[in-house]
Amino acid sequence: MQLDQRNAGEALVVTPLEERLDARVATDFKERMAELIASGNTKIVLDLSRVEFIDSSGLGAIVSSLKRMGGRGDLVVCGLQETTMTMFKLTRMDRVFQVFGNEQQAVTALGG
Repeated sequence: MQLDQRNAGEALVVTPLEERLDARVATDFKERMAELIASGNTKIVLDLSRVEFIDSSGLGAIVSSLKRMGGRGDLVVCGLQETTMTMFKLTRMDRVFQVFGNEQQAVTALGG
């Protein structure tokens, strides 16, 4: 899975470049996120604006990334499309993650 990553203020903005975050790419996504977290990134904005579909494996990988933060930082989500926002609401992940409309709002919320 290709991930674009760049710094915005104090935050690291991570953008999956694929349209689907599903079982096919979830393990790779989880491993890449684990590497970013292990290398000391404590404020991460996950920009899902390019992702059109998320299945349970994809959601699980995102939750795993949040757990890996271990309370030592923040992982927030932004840019959800209508279909992915519906999945977040159905699974109540919108109550687990801070969800922002766009990257700028998310970066600002993290103090960037």
